[in-house]
Amino acid sequence: MRDATSSNNSCIATLFESLQNPEKACAVMSQQAGEHFSWHGPKPFKSCSSVKEWYSTFWLPFLNAFPQVSRDTHMLFGGISQGKADNTTDGKEWVGATGYYEGVFSNSWLGFEPTHKVVKLRWGEFFHFEDNKIVEMYTLIDIIDFLQQINRNPLPPSHGADFIYPSPTGVRGILLSESEPSETDKSMRLIREFLFEGLNNFDKEDLTSMGVADFFHDNVNWYGPGGIGGCLSLKEFQNYHQQYWLIAFPDRKVQDLDSLFAQGDFVGSSGWAGVTSQHTGDYLSAKATGNQINFNGMDFWLRRDDKFVENWVFVDMIDLFDQFGIDLLQQAREGESQ
Repeated sequence: MRDATSSNNSCIATLFESLQNPEKACAVMSQQAGEHFSWHGPKPFKSCSSVKEWYSTFWLPFLNAFPQVSRDTHMLFGGISQGKADNTTDGKEWVGATGYYEGVFSNSWLGFEPTHKVVKLRWGEFFHFEDNKIVEMYTLIDIIDFLQQINRNPLPPSHGADFIYPSPTGVRGILLSESEPSETDKSMRLIREFLFEGLNNFDKEDLTSMGVADFFHDNVNWYGPGGIGGCLSLKEFQNYHQQYWLIAFPDRKVQDLDSLFAQGDFVGSSGWAGVTSQHTGDYLSAKATGNQINFNGMDFWLRRDDKFVENWVFVDMIDLFDQFGIDLLQQAREGESQ
């Protein structure tokens, strides 16, 4: 008999193959969803409380904008969540996946006119299972990266590098069978120490106070969201992302996460308001507001031995700037790319 994680992973892999057909997507998703299904997506989309609402609000307009879109899945794995700050196991079954959509931007989307050119849209999704049914679904699409591709970027040039992020290096990221439990345990211990003991120990002055070098390899590849960019070493990560982030959000704190799970060498996490901070310093084009900020995000990590060597990161930048009082989508509609 297959374990729950393998069964859930296979369910999502099969689901992905069916969702591209707009005539069948709603029915297929309804078959896999639980009675009390909910979907949470990137701003400006509102949360949905049924499959039909998800389909009409998000998925059908997306398929209409990119009618021949294909999905390339780089990672797909699952596990039992242990995302509580107090180290208790909530027992929830999750599957996380990420990769790229590729398609021709053929019809309007988010208020932007089509370019009739190929775009690659980075996506991340998390699925919460109960009794073999999907009861929660979280989706993030890197909208800033999309805007960069259609020459409507509302943000300054990224400090990091902008490029198409790769799938995991040297290993297959789609896990449809059981993984070695001891390796899963290693990954979970490392990520919990990193998030709840490392990152939460910033002394507001010295980046080394978090001990990130104890968790990230010197040559870590950190793949950040559009507007931040990618970093190809620990030094770049600190210089091109972390120092700017912590100037703006020095009291940033990781709280209880919606999901935090491992399978073998892979770790996934998602949190709507899983990280909070006061916005006390300038960030990108936004002046400090003093506002209390909640971050909606997703992470995927690959561990090798006792450190993480790759980290794929999603942050809902549209939602983040909305909390600063800045409508990035409206700015993008009104002006040329910066």
